[in-house]
Amino acid sequence: MLNVDQAEARAGALIDAARKAGADAADVLYVGEASLGIQVRLGELEDVGRSEGEEIGLRLFVGTRSASVSSSDLSRDALSALVERALAMAREAPEDPYAGLAPEEMLFRGDLLPLETDDGVDPSPAEIKQRALDMEAAARAVPGVTNSEGAGVSAARSVFALATSHGFCRGYHSSHYSAGVSVVGGEGGAMQRDHASHSARHLADLDGPEELGGLAGERTVKRLNPGKLASGVMPIVFDPRVGGGLVGHLISAMSGPAIARRTSFLLGREGEQVLPESLSIIDDPHRVRGLRSRPFDGEGVATARRALVENGRLTGWLLNSASAHQLGLTTNGHATRGVGGAPGVGATNVQLTPGTLSPTELIADISQGLYVTELIGQGINPVTGDYSRGASGFIIRNGEIAEPVAEITVAGNLLDMYRALVAASDLEHRRAVNVPTLRVEGMTVAGA
Repeated sequence: MLNVDQAEARAGALIDAARKAGADAADVLYVGEASLGIQVRLGELEDVGRSEGEEIGLRLFVGTRSASVSSSDLSRDALSALVERALAMAREAPEDPYAGLAPEEMLFRGDLLPLETDDGVDPSPAEIKQRALDMEAAARAVPGVTNSEGAGVSAARSVFALATSHGFCRGYHSSHYSAGVSVVGGEGGAMQRDHASHSARHLADLDGPEELGGLAGERTVKRLNPGKLASGVMPIVFDPRVGGGLVGHLISAMSGPAIARRTSFLLGREGEQVLPESLSIIDDPHRVRGLRSRPFDGEGVATARRALVENGRLTGWLLNSASAHQLGLTTNGHATRGVGGAPGVGATNVQLTPGTLSPTELIADISQGLYVTELIGQGINPVTGDYSRGASGFIIRNGEIAEPVAEITVAGNLLDMYRALVAASDLEHRRAVNVPTLRVEGMTVAGA
Protein backbone atom coordinates (compact mmCIF):
# COMPACT_ATOMS: atom_id res chain seq x y z
CA MET A 1 0.00 0.00 0.00
CA LEU A 2 1.34 3.43 -0.94
CA ASN A 3 1.94 6.24 1.53
CA VAL A 4 0.08 9.55 1.18
CA ASP A 5 2.79 11.26 -0.89
CA GLN A 6 2.91 8.35 -3.33
CA ALA A 7 -0.90 8.22 -3.54
CA GLU A 8 -1.08 11.94 -4.26
CA ALA A 9 1.57 11.56 -6.96
CA ARG A 10 -0.35 8.68 -8.55
CA ALA A 11 -3.61 10.68 -8.61
CA GLY A 12 -1.92 13.83 -9.87
CA ALA A 13 -0.18 11.99 -12.71
CA LEU A 14 -3.52 10.67 -13.99
CA ILE A 15 -4.94 14.20 -13.98
CA ASP A 16 -2.01 15.33 -16.12
CA ALA A 17 -2.55 12.45 -18.52
CA ALA A 18 -6.25 13.27 -18.87
CA ARG A 19 -5.56 16.94 -19.62
CA LYS A 20 -2.87 16.08 -22.17
CA ALA A 21 -5.28 13.69 -23.89
CA GLY A 22 -7.86 16.43 -24.38
CA ALA A 23 -10.11 16.51 -21.31
CA ASP A 24 -11.37 19.95 -20.38
CA ALA A 25 -11.44 19.06 -16.67
CA ALA A 26 -10.98 15.97 -14.51
CA ASP A 27 -10.77 14.60 -11.01
CA VAL A 28 -9.18 11.40 -9.71
CA LEU A 29 -9.70 9.37 -6.54
CA TYR A 30 -7.04 6.87 -5.47
CA VAL A 31 -7.82 4.31 -2.74
CA GLY A 32 -5.38 1.78 -1.35
CA GLU A 33 -6.42 -0.63 1.39
CA ALA A 34 -5.02 -3.56 3.32
CA SER A 35 -7.50 -5.53 5.41
CA LEU A 36 -7.72 -8.66 7.51
CA GLY A 37 -10.91 -10.29 8.78
CA ILE A 38 -11.29 -13.46 10.83
CA GLN A 39 -14.50 -15.35 11.60
CA VAL A 40 -14.86 -18.08 14.22
CA ARG A 41 -17.78 -20.29 15.19
CA LEU A 42 -18.17 -22.69 18.10
CA GLY A 43 -14.57 -22.14 19.12
CA GLU A 44 -13.13 -23.01 15.71
CA LEU A 45 -11.69 -20.90 12.92
CA GLU A 46 -14.29 -20.58 10.17
CA ASP A 47 -12.92 -18.05 7.69
CA VAL A 48 -9.93 -15.79 7.09
CA GLY A 49 -10.10 -12.97 4.60
CA ARG A 50 -7.02 -10.97 3.74
CA SER A 51 -6.68 -8.46 0.95
CA GLU A 52 -4.40 -5.70 -0.20
CA GLY A 53 -5.10 -3.69 -3.27
CA GLU A 54 -5.47 -0.33 -4.89
CA GLU A 55 -8.01 1.26 -7.22
CA ILE A 56 -8.18 4.50 -9.08
CA GLY A 57 -11.22 6.29 -10.41
CA LEU A 58 -11.19 8.95 -13.12
CA ARG A 59 -13.99 11.37 -13.94
CA LEU A 60 -13.39 13.67 -16.88
CA PHE A 61 -15.32 16.32 -18.77
CA VAL A 62 -15.47 17.27 -22.41
CA GLY A 63 -17.52 20.44 -22.43
CA THR A 64 -20.70 19.62 -20.50
CA ARG A 65 -20.38 15.91 -21.15
CA SER A 66 -18.70 13.60 -18.64
CA ALA A 67 -17.77 9.98 -17.97
CA SER A 68 -16.47 8.04 -15.00
CA VAL A 69 -14.23 4.96 -15.19
CA SER A 70 -12.13 3.00 -12.71
CA SER A 71 -9.42 0.35 -12.66
CA SER A 72 -7.47 -1.81 -10.24
CA ASP A 73 -4.70 -2.20 -12.81
CA LEU A 74 -2.43 0.79 -12.28
CA SER A 75 0.21 -0.03 -14.87
CA ARG A 76 1.14 2.73 -17.31
CA ASP A 77 -0.52 0.99 -20.27
CA ALA A 78 -3.72 0.31 -18.31
CA LEU A 79 -3.99 3.93 -17.16
CA SER A 80 -3.43 5.21 -20.69
CA ALA A 81 -6.22 2.95 -21.90
CA LEU A 82 -8.40 4.16 -19.01
CA VAL A 83 -8.02 7.78 -20.12
CA GLU A 84 -8.81 6.95 -23.74
CA ARG A 85 -11.88 4.95 -22.76
CA ALA A 86 -13.15 7.76 -20.54
CA LEU A 87 -12.68 10.32 -23.31
CA ALA A 88 -14.55 8.16 -25.81
CA MET A 89 -17.41 7.64 -23.33
CA ALA A 90 -17.61 11.35 -22.49
CA ARG A 91 -17.82 12.39 -26.12
CA GLU A 92 -20.87 10.15 -26.56
CA ALA A 93 -22.53 11.03 -23.23
CA PRO A 94 -25.56 13.35 -23.05
CA GLU A 95 -24.92 16.95 -22.07
CA ASP A 96 -25.40 17.79 -18.40
CA PRO A 97 -25.36 21.53 -17.68
CA TYR A 98 -25.12 20.93 -13.93
CA ALA A 99 -22.13 18.55 -13.77
CA GLY A 100 -18.65 19.87 -13.13
CA LEU A 101 -15.84 20.20 -10.61
CA ALA A 102 -16.27 21.96 -7.30
CA PRO A 103 -15.49 25.70 -7.38
CA GLU A 104 -11.77 26.25 -6.99
CA GLU A 105 -12.20 28.83 -4.22
CA MET A 106 -14.00 26.29 -2.02
CA LEU A 107 -11.32 23.60 -2.12
CA PHE A 108 -9.54 22.59 1.09
CA ARG A 109 -6.33 24.50 1.73
CA GLY A 110 -3.85 24.54 4.58
CA ASP A 111 -2.69 21.88 6.99
CA LEU A 112 -4.65 18.75 7.83
CA LEU A 113 -6.38 18.88 11.20
CA PRO A 114 -5.23 16.34 13.85
CA LEU A 115 -8.27 14.10 13.40
CA GLU A 116 -6.39 10.94 14.44
CA THR A 117 -7.97 8.91 11.65
CA ASP A 118 -5.12 6.36 11.67
CA ASP A 119 -3.60 4.69 14.72
CA GLY A 120 -0.72 3.09 12.81
CA VAL A 121 -1.38 -0.31 14.42
CA ASP A 122 -1.16 -3.58 12.49
CA PRO A 123 -2.51 -6.35 14.74
CA SER A 124 -1.34 -9.85 13.90
CA PRO A 125 -3.71 -12.56 12.65
CA ALA A 126 -3.16 -14.39 15.94
CA GLU A 127 -4.28 -11.33 17.93
CA ILE A 128 -7.41 -10.88 15.84
CA LYS A 129 -8.29 -14.56 16.01
CA GLN A 130 -7.90 -14.64 19.79
CA ARG A 131 -10.11 -11.58 20.19
CA ALA A 132 -12.84 -13.28 18.12
CA LEU A 133 -12.53 -16.53 20.09
CA ASP A 134 -12.70 -14.70 23.44
CA MET A 135 -15.73 -12.72 22.31
CA GLU A 136 -17.66 -15.81 21.26
CA ALA A 137 -16.66 -17.69 24.41
CA ALA A 138 -17.95 -14.83 26.58
CA ALA A 139 -21.27 -14.85 24.74
CA ARG A 140 -21.68 -18.65 24.95
CA ALA A 141 -20.91 -18.56 28.67
CA VAL A 142 -24.11 -16.63 29.40
CA PRO A 143 -26.70 -19.05 30.87
CA GLY A 144 -29.49 -19.66 28.35
CA VAL A 145 -27.32 -19.30 25.24
CA THR A 146 -27.53 -22.56 23.29
CA ASN A 147 -25.71 -21.92 20.03
CA SER A 148 -23.59 -19.44 18.14
CA GLU A 149 -23.86 -17.84 14.74
CA GLY A 150 -20.22 -16.85 14.99
CA ALA A 151 -17.96 -13.97 15.91
CA GLY A 152 -15.76 -11.84 13.71
CA VAL A 153 -13.06 -9.21 14.02
CA SER A 154 -11.61 -7.14 11.19
CA ALA A 155 -8.83 -4.60 10.82
CA ALA A 156 -8.14 -2.33 7.86
CA ARG A 157 -5.82 0.51 6.97
CA SER A 158 -6.38 2.73 3.98
CA VAL A 159 -4.90 5.65 2.12
CA PHE A 160 -7.01 8.11 0.11
CA ALA A 161 -5.87 10.75 -2.35
CA LEU A 162 -8.01 13.13 -4.41
CA ALA A 163 -6.72 15.29 -7.25
CA THR A 164 -8.54 17.72 -9.54
CA SER A 165 -7.52 19.72 -12.60
CA HIS A 166 -7.96 22.87 -10.47
CA GLY A 167 -4.63 21.99 -8.90
CA PHE A 168 -5.99 20.33 -5.77
CA CYS A 169 -4.12 17.18 -4.68
CA ARG A 170 -4.42 15.99 -1.08
CA GLY A 171 -4.64 12.71 0.78
CA TYR A 172 -4.80 11.10 4.21
CA HIS A 173 -4.55 7.74 5.97
CA SER A 174 -7.25 5.98 7.97
CA SER A 175 -7.64 2.85 10.06
CA HIS A 176 -10.80 0.95 10.95
CA TYR A 177 -11.54 -1.90 13.33
CA SER A 178 -14.77 -3.78 13.94
CA ALA A 179 -15.90 -6.68 16.11
CA GLY A 180 -19.23 -8.46 16.38
CA VAL A 181 -20.81 -11.65 17.71
CA SER A 182 -24.25 -13.21 17.30
CA VAL A 183 -25.62 -16.06 19.44
CA VAL A 184 -28.81 -18.08 19.80
CA GLY A 185 -30.83 -18.87 22.92
CA GLY A 186 -33.56 -21.43 23.50
CA GLU A 187 -34.42 -24.58 21.57
CA GLY A 188 -36.49 -25.56 18.52
CA GLY A 189 -39.21 -23.12 17.50
CA ALA A 190 -38.62 -21.03 20.63
CA MET A 191 -35.11 -19.99 19.62
CA GLN A 192 -34.15 -16.30 19.62
CA ARG A 193 -30.99 -14.57 18.48
CA ASP A 194 -29.30 -11.24 19.16
CA HIS A 195 -25.90 -9.69 18.73
CA ALA A 196 -23.46 -7.01 19.82
CA SER A 197 -20.94 -5.14 17.70
CA HIS A 198 -18.66 -2.15 17.77
CA SER A 199 -16.47 -0.22 15.33
CA ALA A 200 -13.65 2.22 16.02
CA ARG A 201 -10.87 4.11 14.25
CA HIS A 202 -8.29 3.05 16.86
CA LEU A 203 -7.85 -0.49 18.07
CA ALA A 204 -7.44 0.82 21.61
CA ASP A 205 -10.99 2.23 21.46
CA LEU A 206 -12.64 -1.01 20.36
CA ASP A 207 -14.83 -2.61 23.04
CA GLY A 208 -13.20 -5.62 24.70
CA PRO A 209 -14.22 -9.13 23.63
CA GLU A 210 -15.62 -10.07 27.05
CA GLU A 211 -17.75 -6.92 27.13
CA LEU A 212 -19.19 -7.46 23.64
CA GLY A 213 -19.67 -11.20 24.13
CA GLY A 214 -21.42 -10.79 27.47
CA LEU A 215 -23.70 -8.11 26.03
CA ALA A 216 -24.68 -10.31 23.05
CA GLY A 217 -25.49 -13.21 25.35
CA GLU A 218 -27.54 -11.10 27.76
CA ARG A 219 -29.51 -9.49 24.94
CA THR A 220 -30.30 -12.90 23.47
CA VAL A 221 -31.51 -14.44 26.73
CA LYS A 222 -33.74 -11.46 27.47
CA ARG A 223 -35.59 -12.10 24.20
CA LEU A 224 -36.57 -15.68 25.04
CA ASN A 225 -40.27 -16.62 25.15
CA PRO A 226 -41.64 -13.48 23.47
CA GLY A 227 -45.31 -12.74 23.77
CA LYS A 228 -47.78 -10.72 21.74
CA LEU A 229 -48.87 -7.12 22.02
CA ALA A 230 -52.41 -6.00 21.29
CA SER A 231 -52.81 -3.57 18.40
CA GLY A 232 -53.37 0.07 19.18
CA VAL A 233 -51.95 3.58 19.28
CA MET A 234 -49.28 4.02 21.93
CA PRO A 235 -45.86 5.55 22.71
CA ILE A 236 -42.87 3.86 21.11
CA VAL A 237 -39.41 4.07 22.69
CA PHE A 238 -36.43 3.36 20.43
CA ASP A 239 -33.23 1.89 21.83
CA PRO A 240 -30.16 3.94 20.70
CA ARG A 241 -28.92 1.12 18.48
CA VAL A 242 -32.05 1.39 16.30
CA GLY A 243 -33.08 5.01 16.97
CA GLY A 244 -30.31 6.29 14.73
CA GLY A 245 -32.35 5.05 11.79
CA LEU A 246 -34.93 7.77 12.42
CA VAL A 247 -32.25 10.43 12.05
CA GLY A 248 -30.84 8.55 9.06
CA HIS A 249 -34.18 8.85 7.25
CA LEU A 250 -34.17 12.59 7.88
CA ILE A 251 -30.64 12.96 6.53
CA SER A 252 -31.54 10.98 3.41
CA ALA A 253 -34.47 13.33 2.84
CA MET A 254 -32.06 16.30 3.12
CA SER A 255 -30.07 15.04 0.12
CA GLY A 256 -29.63 17.77 -2.48
CA PRO A 257 -30.08 15.34 -5.39
CA ALA A 258 -33.38 14.13 -3.85
CA ILE A 259 -34.56 17.72 -3.48
CA ALA A 260 -33.54 18.47 -7.08
CA ARG A 261 -35.46 15.39 -8.26
CA ARG A 262 -38.42 16.41 -6.07
CA THR A 263 -38.45 12.99 -4.40
CA SER A 264 -38.11 14.03 -0.74
CA PHE A 265 -40.79 14.45 1.92
CA LEU A 266 -38.87 17.57 3.05
CA LEU A 267 -39.34 19.33 -0.28
CA GLY A 268 -40.28 22.97 0.31
CA ARG A 269 -39.63 22.78 4.07
CA GLU A 270 -36.25 24.50 4.29
CA GLY A 271 -36.20 26.66 7.41
CA GLU A 272 -39.32 25.00 8.84
CA GLN A 273 -39.68 23.45 12.28
CA VAL A 274 -39.30 19.68 11.82
CA LEU A 275 -38.18 18.69 15.34
CA PRO A 276 -39.09 20.07 18.76
CA GLU A 277 -37.26 23.32 19.53
CA SER A 278 -35.12 21.57 22.15
CA LEU A 279 -33.46 19.29 19.58
CA SER A 280 -30.69 19.84 17.05
CA ILE A 281 -28.83 17.51 14.71
CA ILE A 282 -25.10 18.16 14.35
CA ASP A 283 -22.79 16.87 11.62
CA ASP A 284 -19.16 17.02 12.75
CA PRO A 285 -16.58 15.83 10.18
CA HIS A 286 -13.78 16.99 12.50
CA ARG A 287 -14.55 14.76 15.47
CA VAL A 288 -11.26 13.29 16.67
CA ARG A 289 -11.24 9.54 15.86
CA GLY A 290 -14.76 9.83 14.41
CA LEU A 291 -15.81 6.93 12.20
CA ARG A 292 -16.46 9.26 9.26
CA SER A 293 -14.11 12.13 10.04
CA ARG A 294 -12.49 13.73 7.00
CA PRO A 295 -10.72 17.01 6.21
CA PHE A 296 -12.35 17.46 2.80
CA ASP A 297 -15.29 15.94 0.98
CA GLY A 298 -15.44 13.77 -2.13
CA GLU A 299 -14.85 16.77 -4.39
CA GLY A 300 -12.06 18.35 -2.34
CA VAL A 301 -14.29 20.95 -0.67
CA ALA A 302 -13.31 21.86 2.88
CA THR A 303 -15.54 20.28 5.53
CA ALA A 304 -16.89 22.01 8.63
CA ARG A 305 -19.04 21.29 11.66
CA ARG A 306 -22.64 22.16 10.86
CA ALA A 307 -26.08 22.05 12.43
CA LEU A 308 -28.30 20.20 9.95
CA VAL A 309 -31.27 20.95 12.19
CA GLU A 310 -30.88 23.83 14.65
CA ASN A 311 -33.32 24.27 17.51
CA GLY A 312 -35.74 22.11 15.57
CA ARG A 313 -35.47 24.04 12.30
CA LEU A 314 -34.16 22.58 9.06
CA THR A 315 -31.12 24.60 7.98
CA GLY A 316 -30.76 23.40 4.39
CA TRP A 317 -29.62 20.50 2.23
CA LEU A 318 -26.63 18.19 1.88
CA LEU A 319 -25.07 19.34 -1.38
CA ASN A 320 -22.45 18.35 -3.89
CA SER A 321 -21.50 20.61 -6.78
CA ALA A 322 -24.02 19.19 -9.25
CA SER A 323 -27.06 19.40 -6.95
CA ALA A 324 -25.98 22.82 -5.69
CA HIS A 325 -25.75 24.07 -9.27
CA GLN A 326 -29.16 22.63 -10.13
CA LEU A 327 -30.76 24.23 -7.06
CA GLY A 328 -29.00 27.57 -7.50
CA LEU A 329 -27.09 27.11 -4.23
CA THR A 330 -23.47 26.66 -3.13
CA THR A 331 -21.95 23.27 -2.40
CA ASN A 332 -21.34 22.76 1.33
CA GLY A 333 -18.82 19.97 1.85
CA HIS A 334 -21.17 16.97 1.79
CA ALA A 335 -20.04 15.30 -1.45
CA THR A 336 -19.21 11.61 -1.20
CA ARG A 337 -17.17 9.74 -3.76
CA GLY A 338 -16.57 6.11 -4.56
CA VAL A 339 -13.85 4.96 -6.89
CA GLY A 340 -16.43 4.51 -9.64
CA GLY A 341 -19.20 6.90 -10.61
CA ALA A 342 -20.05 10.53 -10.01
CA PRO A 343 -20.12 12.06 -6.50
CA GLY A 344 -23.13 11.55 -4.27
CA VAL A 345 -23.92 13.24 -0.95
CA GLY A 346 -23.84 12.19 2.68
CA ALA A 347 -23.19 13.22 6.25
CA THR A 348 -20.24 12.29 8.48
CA ASN A 349 -20.36 11.96 12.28
CA VAL A 350 -23.95 12.80 13.22
CA GLN A 351 -25.46 13.32 16.64
CA LEU A 352 -28.90 14.26 17.93
CA THR A 353 -28.56 16.50 20.96
CA PRO A 354 -29.60 14.74 24.20
CA GLY A 355 -32.47 15.72 26.45
CA THR A 356 -32.54 16.03 30.24
CA LEU A 357 -34.48 12.90 31.25
CA SER A 358 -32.81 9.57 31.94
CA PRO A 359 -34.18 6.57 30.00
CA THR A 360 -35.95 5.47 33.19
CA GLU A 361 -37.60 8.88 33.54
CA LEU A 362 -38.46 8.91 29.84
CA ILE A 363 -40.72 5.85 30.18
CA ALA A 364 -41.95 6.42 33.74
CA ASP A 365 -45.40 7.74 32.74
CA ILE A 366 -46.12 5.13 30.00
CA SER A 367 -48.93 2.82 31.12
CA GLN A 368 -48.58 0.70 27.97
CA GLY A 369 -46.07 1.10 25.20
CA LEU A 370 -43.33 -0.62 23.24
CA TYR A 371 -39.56 -0.51 23.70
CA VAL A 372 -38.03 -1.36 20.30
CA THR A 373 -34.64 -3.08 20.08
CA GLU A 374 -34.82 -4.41 16.51
CA LEU A 375 -36.38 -3.12 13.29
CA ILE A 376 -36.98 -5.26 10.22
CA GLY A 377 -37.59 -4.29 6.61
CA GLN A 378 -37.35 -0.99 4.75
CA GLY A 379 -40.95 0.24 4.68
CA ILE A 380 -40.18 3.93 4.13
CA ASN A 381 -41.76 6.07 1.41
CA PRO A 382 -39.15 8.78 0.70
CA VAL A 383 -41.68 11.02 -1.04
CA THR A 384 -44.48 11.01 1.56
CA GLY A 385 -42.54 10.04 4.69
CA ASP A 386 -44.90 7.15 5.46
CA TYR A 387 -43.19 4.73 7.83
CA SER A 388 -44.01 1.04 8.47
CA ARG A 389 -41.52 -1.51 9.76
CA GLY A 390 -41.46 -4.85 11.51
CA ALA A 391 -40.25 -4.65 15.09
CA SER A 392 -39.43 -6.61 18.20
CA GLY A 393 -38.53 -5.57 21.70
CA PHE A 394 -40.25 -5.34 25.06
CA ILE A 395 -43.61 -4.21 26.43
CA ILE A 396 -43.53 -1.11 28.58
CA ARG A 397 -46.07 -1.57 31.34
CA ASN A 398 -46.75 0.92 34.13
CA GLY A 399 -43.50 2.76 33.46
CA GLU A 400 -41.24 -0.29 33.42
CA ILE A 401 -39.77 -2.52 30.73
CA ALA A 402 -41.52 -5.89 30.98
CA GLU A 403 -41.63 -9.11 28.92
CA PRO A 404 -40.28 -9.48 25.36
CA VAL A 405 -42.56 -9.24 22.32
CA ALA A 406 -42.04 -10.05 18.64
CA GLU A 407 -43.81 -10.09 15.25
CA ILE A 408 -45.05 -6.50 15.55
CA THR A 409 -45.42 -3.72 13.00
CA VAL A 410 -44.99 -0.07 13.96
CA ALA A 411 -46.28 2.65 11.66
CA GLY A 412 -46.61 6.40 11.37
CA ASN A 413 -45.49 9.33 9.25
CA LEU A 414 -41.95 10.57 9.71
CA LEU A 415 -42.93 14.25 9.84
CA ASP A 416 -45.44 13.54 12.60
CA MET A 417 -42.93 11.31 14.39
CA TYR A 418 -40.22 13.97 14.32
CA ARG A 419 -42.55 16.61 15.77
CA ALA A 420 -43.40 14.24 18.64
CA LEU A 421 -39.80 13.20 19.36
CA VAL A 422 -38.47 13.28 22.93
CA ALA A 423 -34.81 12.49 23.60
CA ALA A 424 -33.31 11.02 26.78
CA SER A 425 -29.96 12.02 28.24
CA ASP A 426 -27.96 8.87 27.42
CA LEU A 427 -26.13 9.97 24.25
CA GLU A 428 -22.94 8.04 23.48
CA HIS A 429 -20.64 8.39 20.47
CA ARG A 430 -20.38 4.80 19.26
CA ARG A 431 -21.69 4.96 15.70
CA ALA A 432 -21.70 7.16 12.63
CA VAL A 433 -25.21 8.35 13.63
CA ASN A 434 -25.49 8.73 17.39
CA VAL A 435 -28.74 9.27 19.27
CA PRO A 436 -29.93 8.82 22.85
CA THR A 437 -32.97 6.73 23.72
CA LEU A 438 -35.90 8.25 21.79
CA ARG A 439 -39.63 8.36 22.52
CA VAL A 440 -42.32 8.97 19.90
CA GLU A 441 -45.92 9.51 20.89
CA GLY A 442 -48.98 8.19 19.09
CA MET A 443 -47.56 5.56 16.76
CA THR A 444 -49.73 2.75 15.45
CA VAL A 445 -48.82 -0.75 16.57
CA ALA A 446 -50.14 -3.84 14.78
CA GLY A 447 -49.67 -6.84 17.03
CA ALA A 448 -51.63 -9.94 17.86
